[in-house]
Amino acid sequence: MDEHVVAKGLEIWTLQTLLNISIILGMFSLGIIIIQKYYKSLQKHLTLRVSIEVWELFTILITDLFLTITVIIGFLVLNPDIMADIKVAVPFIPAATVLFAFGLLVRLFYNGHKPTDKNFRISAWLIFAANLINIIGFSIIMEAPGKEYLEYHPSAFWEFIKLNFRSNSVPNGLELAQITFYIFFPMLILVFIIGFAQFMKSLGKNEITE
Repeated sequence: MDEHVVAKGLEIWTLQTLLNISIILGMFSLGIIIIQKYYKSLQKHLTLRVSIEVWELFTILITDLFLTITVIIGFLVLNPDIMADIKVAVPFIPAATVLFAFGLLVRLFYNGHKPTDKNFRISAWLIFAANLINIIGFSIIMEAPGKEYLEYHPSAFWEFIKLNFRSNSVPNGLELAQITFYIFFPMLILVFIIGFAQFMKSLGKNEITE
Protein backbone atom coordinates (compact mmCIF):
# COMPACT_ATOMS: atom_id res chain seq x y z
CA MET A 1 0.00 0.00 0.00
CA ASP A 2 1.24 3.48 -0.87
CA GLU A 3 2.90 5.26 2.09
CA HIS A 4 1.09 8.51 1.33
CA VAL A 5 -2.27 6.74 1.40
CA VAL A 6 -1.47 5.20 4.80
CA ALA A 7 -0.35 8.55 6.21
CA LYS A 8 -3.45 10.29 4.89
CA GLY A 9 -5.69 7.58 6.31
CA LEU A 10 -4.02 7.88 9.71
CA GLU A 11 -4.44 11.65 9.63
CA ILE A 12 -8.15 11.36 8.83
CA TRP A 13 -8.68 8.73 11.55
CA THR A 14 -6.88 10.89 14.12
CA LEU A 15 -8.87 14.02 13.28
CA GLN A 16 -12.18 12.15 13.26
CA THR A 17 -11.36 10.56 16.61
CA LEU A 18 -10.40 13.91 18.13
CA LEU A 19 -13.68 15.41 16.96
CA ASN A 20 -15.65 12.54 18.49
CA ILE A 21 -13.74 12.92 21.76
CA SER A 22 -14.48 16.65 21.85
CA ILE A 23 -18.21 15.92 21.51
CA ILE A 24 -18.01 13.55 24.48
CA LEU A 25 -16.03 16.05 26.57
CA GLY A 26 -18.62 18.72 25.84
CA MET A 27 -21.28 16.43 27.27
CA PHE A 28 -19.11 15.70 30.31
CA SER A 29 -18.72 19.42 30.99
CA LEU A 30 -22.49 19.92 30.88
CA GLY A 31 -22.98 16.91 33.10
CA ILE A 32 -20.69 18.34 35.77
CA ILE A 33 -22.52 21.65 35.62
CA ILE A 34 -26.02 20.22 35.99
CA ILE A 35 -25.25 17.87 38.88
CA GLN A 36 -24.38 20.73 41.22
CA LYS A 37 -26.61 19.42 44.01
CA TYR A 38 -25.11 15.93 43.75
CA TYR A 39 -21.48 16.83 44.27
CA LYS A 40 -22.41 19.56 46.74
CA SER A 41 -24.02 16.82 48.82
CA LEU A 42 -20.77 14.87 48.68
CA GLN A 43 -19.07 17.72 50.52
CA LYS A 44 -20.89 16.60 53.65
CA HIS A 45 -18.48 13.67 53.79
CA LEU A 46 -15.46 16.00 53.76
CA THR A 47 -14.45 17.01 57.26
CA LEU A 48 -11.63 19.45 56.58
CA ARG A 49 -12.28 22.94 55.22
CA VAL A 50 -9.25 22.62 52.95
CA SER A 51 -10.57 19.42 51.39
CA ILE A 52 -13.93 21.12 50.71
CA GLU A 53 -12.21 24.03 48.96
CA VAL A 54 -10.06 21.64 46.93
CA TRP A 55 -13.20 19.71 45.91
CA GLU A 56 -14.97 22.90 44.77
CA LEU A 57 -11.89 24.03 42.85
CA PHE A 58 -11.54 20.63 41.19
CA THR A 59 -15.14 20.61 39.91
CA ILE A 60 -14.62 24.06 38.39
CA LEU A 61 -11.25 23.30 36.83
CA ILE A 62 -12.28 19.95 35.32
CA THR A 63 -15.31 21.57 33.68
CA ASP A 64 -13.25 24.40 32.22
CA LEU A 65 -10.55 21.95 31.10
CA PHE A 66 -13.10 19.85 29.21
CA LEU A 67 -14.56 22.99 27.62
CA THR A 68 -11.12 24.27 26.64
CA ILE A 69 -10.21 20.99 24.93
CA THR A 70 -13.58 20.96 23.16
CA VAL A 71 -13.09 24.50 21.85
CA ILE A 72 -9.49 23.88 20.75
CA ILE A 73 -10.46 20.75 18.80
CA GLY A 74 -13.45 22.59 17.35
CA PHE A 75 -11.15 25.38 16.23
CA LEU A 76 -8.82 22.82 14.65
CA VAL A 77 -11.68 21.15 12.78
CA LEU A 78 -13.23 24.45 11.65
CA ASN A 79 -10.91 24.50 8.68
CA PRO A 80 -11.89 24.10 5.02
CA ASP A 81 -9.22 21.49 4.29
CA ILE A 82 -9.94 19.36 7.36
CA MET A 83 -13.71 19.55 6.89
CA ALA A 84 -13.19 18.27 3.34
CA ASP A 85 -11.30 15.24 4.67
CA ILE A 86 -13.50 14.10 7.57
CA LYS A 87 -17.25 13.94 8.12
CA VAL A 88 -18.36 16.97 10.09
CA ALA A 89 -22.02 17.82 10.56
CA VAL A 90 -22.31 21.29 9.07
CA PRO A 91 -23.34 23.78 10.23
CA PHE A 92 -24.05 21.93 13.51
CA ILE A 93 -20.59 21.11 14.89
CA PRO A 94 -19.05 24.53 14.03
CA ALA A 95 -22.07 26.32 15.53
CA ALA A 96 -21.71 24.25 18.70
CA THR A 97 -18.01 25.12 18.87
CA VAL A 98 -18.83 28.82 18.85
CA LEU A 99 -21.43 28.35 21.61
CA PHE A 100 -18.94 26.36 23.68
CA ALA A 101 -16.40 29.14 23.19
CA PHE A 102 -18.86 31.80 24.37
CA GLY A 103 -19.83 29.62 27.33
CA LEU A 104 -16.17 29.20 28.28
CA LEU A 105 -15.62 32.94 27.85
CA VAL A 106 -18.43 33.72 30.28
CA ARG A 107 -17.06 31.21 32.79
CA LEU A 108 -13.49 32.49 32.60
CA PHE A 109 -13.98 36.25 32.48
CA TYR A 110 -17.52 37.01 33.68
CA ASN A 111 -17.81 34.86 36.82
CA GLY A 112 -19.84 32.25 34.95
CA HIS A 113 -18.17 29.52 37.01
CA LYS A 114 -19.86 30.68 40.23
CA PRO A 115 -23.32 29.13 40.78
CA THR A 116 -24.34 32.21 42.77
CA ASP A 117 -23.58 34.59 39.89
CA LYS A 118 -26.26 35.42 37.29
CA ASN A 119 -23.80 34.66 34.48
CA PHE A 120 -23.63 31.04 35.62
CA ARG A 121 -27.08 30.50 34.10
CA ILE A 122 -25.99 32.17 30.85
CA SER A 123 -22.94 29.94 30.52
CA ALA A 124 -25.01 26.87 31.40
CA TRP A 125 -27.57 27.69 28.68
CA LEU A 126 -24.81 28.26 26.11
CA ILE A 127 -23.17 24.93 26.95
CA PHE A 128 -26.54 23.15 26.96
CA ALA A 129 -27.41 24.57 23.52
CA ALA A 130 -24.00 23.58 22.17
CA ASN A 131 -24.42 20.01 23.37
CA LEU A 132 -27.93 19.77 21.96
CA ILE A 133 -26.68 20.91 18.56
CA ASN A 134 -23.76 18.49 18.76
CA ILE A 135 -26.05 15.58 19.61
CA ILE A 136 -28.26 16.33 16.61
CA GLY A 137 -25.27 16.75 14.30
CA PHE A 138 -23.50 13.61 15.50
CA SER A 139 -26.45 11.23 15.73
CA ILE A 140 -28.49 12.29 12.71
CA ILE A 141 -25.82 13.46 10.27
CA MET A 142 -22.36 12.13 11.09
CA GLU A 143 -23.65 8.69 12.12
CA ALA A 144 -26.54 8.43 9.70
CA PRO A 145 -27.33 4.89 8.42
CA GLY A 146 -24.59 3.49 6.21
CA LYS A 147 -24.71 2.04 2.71
CA GLU A 148 -25.38 -1.48 3.98
CA TYR A 149 -28.53 -0.38 5.81
CA LEU A 150 -29.78 1.83 2.99
CA GLU A 151 -29.38 -0.98 0.46
CA TYR A 152 -32.10 -2.90 2.28
CA HIS A 153 -34.02 0.10 3.64
CA PRO A 154 -33.85 2.91 1.05
CA SER A 155 -34.61 6.32 2.50
CA ALA A 156 -34.74 9.62 0.66
CA PHE A 157 -34.45 11.44 4.01
CA TRP A 158 -31.17 9.79 5.04
CA GLU A 159 -29.71 10.13 1.56
CA PHE A 160 -30.54 13.83 1.56
CA ILE A 161 -28.97 14.30 5.01
CA LYS A 162 -25.75 12.51 4.04
CA LEU A 163 -25.37 14.29 0.72
CA ASN A 164 -26.07 17.81 1.96
CA PHE A 165 -24.95 18.14 5.58
CA ARG A 166 -21.73 16.13 5.75
CA SER A 167 -18.76 18.38 5.14
CA ASN A 168 -16.95 15.84 2.95
CA SER A 169 -19.89 15.08 0.66
CA VAL A 170 -19.37 16.17 -2.94
CA PRO A 171 -20.48 18.75 -3.95
CA ASN A 172 -23.24 19.96 -1.61
CA GLY A 173 -21.46 19.14 1.64
CA LEU A 174 -18.29 20.88 0.52
CA GLU A 175 -20.24 23.98 -0.46
CA LEU A 176 -22.07 24.15 2.88
CA ALA A 177 -18.77 23.60 4.70
CA GLN A 178 -17.32 26.66 2.96
CA ILE A 179 -20.33 28.80 3.87
CA THR A 180 -20.13 27.50 7.44
CA PHE A 181 -16.48 28.49 7.65
CA TYR A 182 -17.19 32.03 6.43
CA ILE A 183 -19.86 32.46 9.12
CA PHE A 184 -18.51 30.74 12.21
CA PHE A 185 -14.74 31.16 11.91
CA PRO A 186 -14.95 34.98 12.33
CA MET A 187 -17.25 34.45 15.32
CA LEU A 188 -14.72 32.12 16.93
CA ILE A 189 -11.94 34.65 16.34
CA LEU A 190 -14.17 37.29 17.95
CA VAL A 191 -14.42 35.15 21.10
CA PHE A 192 -10.63 34.93 21.29
CA ILE A 193 -10.29 38.69 20.83
CA ILE A 194 -12.85 39.41 23.56
CA GLY A 195 -11.10 36.99 25.91
CA PHE A 196 -7.71 38.56 25.32
CA ALA A 197 -9.17 42.04 25.73
CA GLN A 198 -10.66 41.03 29.09
CA PHE A 199 -7.30 39.63 30.14
CA MET A 200 -5.53 42.89 29.25
CA LYS A 201 -8.27 44.84 31.03
CA SER A 202 -7.72 42.81 34.17
CA LEU A 203 -4.00 43.63 34.00
CA GLY A 204 -4.86 47.33 33.78
CA LYS A 205 -6.97 47.06 36.91
CA ASN A 206 -4.30 45.08 38.73
CA GLU A 207 -6.78 42.23 39.23
CA ILE A 208 -4.00 39.66 38.82
CA THR A 209 -1.73 39.62 41.85
CA GLU A 210 1.40 37.67 42.58
